[in-house]
Amino acid sequence: MSQWFQYDRRIFKYFNYLLVIQIIPLLAISSYLINEINPLLFKKQMLYYGIGAIAFLVTTFIPWRKLIWWFAPLFYTMNLLLLLAVDLVGKTILGAQRWIEIPGTGLTMQPSEFVKVSVIMMLAYLISKKPPLEQGYGLVGFIKLSLVILIPFLLIAKEPDLGTALVLLITGYGILFVIGINWKIWLVLAVAVGLSAPVLFSHLHDYQKKRITDFLGQPSYPVHQALIAIGSGGVEGKDKDEATQTQLKFLPISSIDFIFAYLGERLGFHGMVTVIILYILLILHLFYIAIRN
Repeated sequence: MSQWFQYDRRIFKYFNYLLVIQIIPLLAISSYLINEINPLLFKKQMLYYGIGAIAFLVTTFIPWRKLIWWFAPLFYTMNLLLLLAVDLVGKTILGAQRWIEIPGTGLTMQPSEFVKVSVIMMLAYLISKKPPLEQGYGLVGFIKLSLVILIPFLLIAKEPDLGTALVLLITGYGILFVIGINWKIWLVLAVAVGLSAPVLFSHLHDYQKKRITDFLGQPSYPVHQALIAIGSGGVEGKDKDEATQTQLKFLPISSIDFIFAYLGERLGFHGMVTVIILYILLILHLFYIAIRN
Protein backbone atom coordinates (compact mmCIF):
# COMPACT_ATOMS: atom_id res chain seq x y z
CA MET A 1 0.00 0.00 0.00
CA SER A 2 2.86 2.37 0.84
CA GLN A 3 4.19 2.26 -2.72
CA TRP A 4 0.95 3.83 -3.95
CA PHE A 5 1.08 6.76 -1.52
CA GLN A 6 4.68 7.93 -1.43
CA TYR A 7 5.51 11.58 -1.00
CA ASP A 8 7.09 13.03 -4.15
CA ARG A 9 9.49 15.83 -3.16
CA ARG A 10 9.72 16.96 -6.78
CA ILE A 11 6.20 18.41 -6.55
CA PHE A 12 7.31 21.08 -4.09
CA LYS A 13 10.82 21.39 -5.51
CA TYR A 14 9.52 22.40 -8.93
CA PHE A 15 6.30 24.00 -7.73
CA ASN A 16 5.68 27.47 -9.19
CA TYR A 17 5.49 29.56 -6.02
CA LEU A 18 5.40 32.82 -7.99
CA LEU A 19 2.03 31.72 -9.37
CA VAL A 20 0.65 31.44 -5.83
CA ILE A 21 2.10 34.82 -4.88
CA GLN A 22 0.31 36.35 -7.89
CA ILE A 23 -3.04 34.68 -7.13
CA ILE A 24 -3.19 35.51 -3.40
CA PRO A 25 -3.73 39.31 -3.84
CA LEU A 26 -6.56 38.66 -6.30
CA LEU A 27 -8.21 36.22 -3.89
CA ALA A 28 -7.74 38.65 -1.01
CA ILE A 29 -9.32 41.59 -2.88
CA SER A 30 -12.30 39.58 -4.14
CA SER A 31 -12.87 37.96 -0.72
CA TYR A 32 -12.77 41.37 0.97
CA LEU A 33 -15.41 42.76 -1.40
CA ILE A 34 -17.60 39.65 -1.24
CA ASN A 35 -17.53 39.76 2.57
CA GLU A 36 -18.89 43.32 2.45
CA ILE A 37 -21.72 42.37 0.09
CA ASN A 38 -22.59 38.82 1.15
CA PRO A 39 -20.92 37.51 4.35
CA LEU A 40 -22.53 34.07 3.93
CA LEU A 41 -21.04 33.67 0.47
CA PHE A 42 -17.68 34.78 1.87
CA LYS A 43 -17.81 32.03 4.52
CA LYS A 44 -18.65 29.45 1.86
CA GLN A 45 -15.71 30.60 -0.24
CA MET A 46 -13.34 30.33 2.72
CA LEU A 47 -14.59 26.78 3.26
CA TYR A 48 -14.00 25.95 -0.41
CA TYR A 49 -10.49 27.44 -0.25
CA GLY A 50 -9.75 25.22 2.74
CA ILE A 51 -11.12 22.12 1.00
CA GLY A 52 -9.04 22.95 -2.07
CA ALA A 53 -5.85 23.34 -0.02
CA ILE A 54 -6.43 20.02 1.76
CA ALA A 55 -7.20 18.30 -1.54
CA PHE A 56 -3.93 19.63 -3.00
CA LEU A 57 -1.89 18.31 -0.06
CA VAL A 58 -3.59 14.91 -0.20
CA THR A 59 -3.06 14.53 -3.95
CA THR A 60 0.69 15.13 -3.57
CA PHE A 61 0.88 11.62 -2.08
CA ILE A 62 -0.89 9.99 -5.06
CA PRO A 63 1.28 8.64 -7.93
CA TRP A 64 -0.73 10.03 -10.81
CA ARG A 65 1.55 8.53 -13.47
CA LYS A 66 0.47 5.09 -12.28
CA LEU A 67 -3.20 5.93 -11.93
CA ILE A 68 -3.92 8.23 -14.87
CA TRP A 69 -4.69 5.35 -17.24
CA TRP A 70 -7.89 4.55 -15.32
CA PHE A 71 -8.50 7.70 -13.30
CA ALA A 72 -8.99 10.05 -16.28
CA PRO A 73 -11.78 7.98 -17.91
CA LEU A 74 -13.41 7.35 -14.51
CA PHE A 75 -13.29 11.03 -13.51
CA TYR A 76 -14.69 12.08 -16.88
CA THR A 77 -17.53 9.52 -16.69
CA MET A 78 -18.41 10.52 -13.12
CA ASN A 79 -18.68 14.16 -14.15
CA LEU A 80 -20.97 13.30 -17.05
CA LEU A 81 -23.20 11.43 -14.59
CA LEU A 82 -23.22 14.49 -12.32
CA LEU A 83 -24.31 16.65 -15.26
CA LEU A 84 -27.15 14.21 -15.91
CA ALA A 85 -28.03 14.33 -12.20
CA VAL A 86 -28.35 18.13 -12.42
CA ASP A 87 -31.24 17.63 -14.84
CA LEU A 88 -32.97 15.30 -12.37
CA VAL A 89 -32.24 16.65 -8.87
CA GLY A 90 -30.46 19.93 -9.59
CA LYS A 91 -31.18 23.10 -7.63
CA THR A 92 -32.48 26.11 -9.54
CA ILE A 93 -30.91 29.49 -8.73
CA LEU A 94 -31.72 32.68 -10.65
CA GLY A 95 -33.69 30.72 -13.23
CA ALA A 96 -30.94 28.23 -14.09
CA GLN A 97 -30.64 24.62 -12.92
CA ARG A 98 -26.88 24.22 -12.58
CA TRP A 99 -26.21 23.13 -9.01
CA ILE A 100 -26.52 20.02 -6.86
CA GLU A 101 -27.14 20.58 -3.16
CA ILE A 102 -24.95 18.57 -0.80
CA PRO A 103 -27.36 16.98 1.72
CA GLY A 104 -27.15 18.22 5.30
CA THR A 105 -24.62 20.98 4.59
CA GLY A 106 -26.57 23.76 2.91
CA LEU A 107 -23.73 23.91 0.37
CA THR A 108 -24.02 23.42 -3.37
CA MET A 109 -21.65 22.16 -6.04
CA GLN A 110 -21.62 23.04 -9.72
CA PRO A 111 -20.63 19.93 -11.73
CA SER A 112 -19.81 21.99 -14.83
CA GLU A 113 -16.76 23.40 -13.02
CA PHE A 114 -15.37 19.89 -12.42
CA VAL A 115 -16.18 18.94 -16.01
CA LYS A 116 -13.71 21.54 -17.31
CA VAL A 117 -10.89 19.71 -15.52
CA SER A 118 -12.13 16.26 -16.49
CA VAL A 119 -12.32 17.17 -20.20
CA ILE A 120 -8.73 18.46 -20.17
CA MET A 121 -7.56 15.29 -18.40
CA MET A 122 -9.49 13.04 -20.78
CA LEU A 123 -8.09 14.79 -23.85
CA ALA A 124 -4.56 14.51 -22.43
CA TYR A 125 -5.15 10.81 -21.73
CA LEU A 126 -6.41 10.05 -25.24
CA ILE A 127 -3.74 12.16 -26.96
CA SER A 128 -0.96 10.49 -24.93
CA LYS A 129 -2.30 7.06 -25.90
CA LYS A 130 -2.33 7.93 -29.61
CA PRO A 131 -0.34 11.07 -30.47
CA PRO A 132 -1.09 12.85 -33.77
CA LEU A 133 0.88 12.19 -36.93
CA GLU A 134 3.11 14.88 -38.44
CA GLN A 135 0.18 16.32 -40.45
CA GLY A 136 -2.09 16.23 -37.40
CA TYR A 137 -5.14 14.15 -36.55
CA GLY A 138 -7.37 13.10 -39.42
CA LEU A 139 -11.17 13.15 -39.51
CA VAL A 140 -11.67 9.99 -37.41
CA GLY A 141 -9.33 11.15 -34.66
CA PHE A 142 -10.86 14.62 -34.71
CA ILE A 143 -14.38 13.22 -34.29
CA LYS A 144 -13.34 10.97 -31.38
CA LEU A 145 -11.69 13.86 -29.53
CA SER A 146 -14.58 16.19 -30.39
CA LEU A 147 -17.07 13.84 -28.73
CA VAL A 148 -15.17 14.25 -25.45
CA ILE A 149 -15.82 18.00 -25.71
CA LEU A 150 -19.27 18.12 -27.29
CA ILE A 151 -21.12 15.71 -24.97
CA PRO A 152 -20.53 17.79 -21.80
CA PHE A 153 -20.90 20.99 -23.87
CA LEU A 154 -24.47 20.05 -24.85
CA LEU A 155 -25.36 18.94 -21.30
CA ILE A 156 -24.10 22.23 -19.83
CA ALA A 157 -25.75 24.37 -22.53
CA LYS A 158 -29.05 22.61 -21.75
CA GLU A 159 -29.02 23.76 -18.09
CA PRO A 160 -28.86 26.55 -19.48
CA ASP A 161 -25.32 27.82 -18.95
CA LEU A 162 -24.09 28.92 -22.33
CA GLY A 163 -21.21 30.92 -20.87
CA THR A 164 -19.60 27.93 -19.15
CA ALA A 165 -20.39 25.73 -22.16
CA LEU A 166 -18.56 28.13 -24.49
CA VAL A 167 -15.56 28.29 -22.15
CA LEU A 168 -15.42 24.49 -22.26
CA LEU A 169 -15.76 24.49 -26.05
CA ILE A 170 -13.02 27.07 -26.58
CA THR A 171 -10.70 25.34 -24.10
CA GLY A 172 -11.23 21.91 -25.64
CA TYR A 173 -10.79 22.96 -29.25
CA GLY A 174 -7.92 25.23 -28.24
CA ILE A 175 -6.09 22.14 -27.00
CA LEU A 176 -6.83 20.33 -30.28
CA PHE A 177 -5.58 23.35 -32.26
CA VAL A 178 -2.27 23.35 -30.35
CA ILE A 179 -1.85 19.56 -30.49
CA GLY A 180 -2.48 19.44 -34.22
CA ILE A 181 -5.49 18.82 -36.47
CA ASN A 182 -5.30 18.67 -40.25
CA TRP A 183 -5.84 22.23 -41.52
CA LYS A 184 -8.50 21.09 -44.02
CA ILE A 185 -10.72 20.02 -41.10
CA TRP A 186 -10.42 23.46 -39.49
CA LEU A 187 -11.30 25.11 -42.81
CA VAL A 188 -14.44 23.00 -43.27
CA LEU A 189 -15.41 23.55 -39.63
CA ALA A 190 -15.03 27.34 -39.91
CA VAL A 191 -17.21 27.46 -43.04
CA ALA A 192 -19.84 25.20 -41.42
CA VAL A 193 -20.02 27.34 -38.26
CA GLY A 194 -20.23 30.54 -40.31
CA LEU A 195 -23.10 29.24 -42.46
CA SER A 196 -25.03 27.81 -39.51
CA ALA A 197 -24.59 30.87 -37.24
CA PRO A 198 -28.04 32.35 -38.03
CA VAL A 199 -29.73 29.00 -37.30
CA LEU A 200 -27.79 28.61 -34.05
CA PHE A 201 -28.74 32.15 -33.02
CA SER A 202 -32.43 31.46 -33.62
CA HIS A 203 -32.31 28.51 -31.20
CA LEU A 204 -30.86 30.54 -28.32
CA HIS A 205 -32.97 31.47 -25.31
CA ASP A 206 -34.40 34.99 -25.37
CA TYR A 207 -32.11 36.20 -22.57
CA GLN A 208 -29.08 34.84 -24.44
CA LYS A 209 -30.11 36.68 -27.60
CA LYS A 210 -30.60 39.82 -25.52
CA ARG A 211 -27.07 39.57 -24.12
CA ILE A 212 -25.65 39.45 -27.64
CA THR A 213 -27.78 42.33 -28.94
CA ASP A 214 -27.00 44.38 -25.80
CA PHE A 215 -23.30 43.74 -26.32
CA LEU A 216 -23.52 44.93 -29.93
CA GLY A 217 -25.98 47.75 -29.26
CA GLN A 218 -27.02 49.91 -26.32
CA PRO A 219 -26.02 48.65 -22.82
CA SER A 220 -28.71 46.84 -20.83
CA TYR A 221 -30.03 48.04 -17.46
CA PRO A 222 -27.51 45.99 -15.40
CA VAL A 223 -24.59 47.17 -17.55
CA HIS A 224 -25.83 50.78 -17.32
CA GLN A 225 -25.96 50.52 -13.52
CA ALA A 226 -22.49 48.97 -13.49
CA LEU A 227 -21.12 51.92 -15.49
CA ILE A 228 -22.75 54.33 -13.02
CA ALA A 229 -21.14 52.43 -10.11
CA ILE A 230 -17.70 52.58 -11.72
CA GLY A 231 -18.07 56.28 -12.55
CA SER A 232 -19.33 57.19 -9.10
CA GLY A 233 -16.26 55.60 -7.49
CA GLY A 234 -14.02 58.28 -8.96
CA VAL A 235 -10.29 58.02 -8.45
CA GLU A 236 -10.11 57.01 -4.79
CA GLY A 237 -13.41 55.14 -4.35
CA LYS A 238 -16.07 55.40 -1.64
CA ASP A 239 -16.67 54.06 1.84
CA LYS A 240 -18.85 50.97 2.09
CA ASP A 241 -21.90 52.90 3.32
CA GLU A 242 -21.54 55.47 0.54
CA ALA A 243 -21.48 52.86 -2.23
CA THR A 244 -25.14 53.48 -2.99
CA GLN A 245 -25.29 51.58 -6.28
CA THR A 246 -24.57 48.37 -4.40
CA GLN A 247 -26.08 49.14 -1.01
CA LEU A 248 -29.39 50.22 -2.55
CA LYS A 249 -29.43 47.16 -4.87
CA PHE A 250 -29.25 49.12 -8.11
CA LEU A 251 -26.26 46.97 -9.09
CA PRO A 252 -27.52 43.39 -9.60
CA ILE A 253 -25.55 40.32 -8.49
CA SER A 254 -22.75 42.59 -7.29
CA SER A 255 -20.92 39.77 -5.50
CA ILE A 256 -20.60 37.66 -8.68
CA ASP A 257 -21.22 38.98 -12.19
CA PHE A 258 -20.70 42.67 -11.42
CA ILE A 259 -18.08 42.48 -8.69
CA PHE A 260 -15.66 44.53 -10.83
CA ALA A 261 -18.22 47.34 -10.87
CA TYR A 262 -18.40 47.19 -7.07
CA LEU A 263 -14.60 47.20 -7.01
CA GLY A 264 -14.70 50.46 -9.00
CA GLU A 265 -17.31 51.95 -6.69
CA ARG A 266 -15.43 50.98 -3.50
CA LEU A 267 -11.76 51.32 -4.49
CA GLY A 268 -12.03 53.70 -7.43
CA PHE A 269 -9.78 54.04 -10.45
CA HIS A 270 -6.67 53.13 -8.48
CA GLY A 271 -8.22 49.85 -7.32
CA MET A 272 -9.38 48.89 -10.79
CA VAL A 273 -6.00 49.62 -12.37
CA THR A 274 -4.26 47.61 -9.64
CA VAL A 275 -6.44 44.55 -10.27
CA ILE A 276 -6.05 44.83 -14.06
CA ILE A 277 -2.25 44.98 -13.69
CA LEU A 278 -2.32 41.94 -11.38
CA TYR A 279 -4.33 40.00 -13.97
CA ILE A 280 -2.00 41.07 -16.82
CA LEU A 281 1.04 39.90 -14.84
CA LEU A 282 -0.70 36.60 -14.03
CA ILE A 283 -1.67 35.99 -17.68
CA LEU A 284 1.83 36.82 -18.93
CA HIS A 285 3.30 34.44 -16.37
CA LEU A 286 0.91 31.67 -17.48
CA PHE A 287 1.94 32.25 -21.11
CA TYR A 288 5.57 32.04 -20.05
CA ILE A 289 4.94 28.70 -18.33
CA ALA A 290 3.10 27.36 -21.38
CA ILE A 291 5.83 28.45 -23.82
CA ARG A 292 8.65 27.16 -21.63
CA ASN A 293 7.01 23.74 -21.40
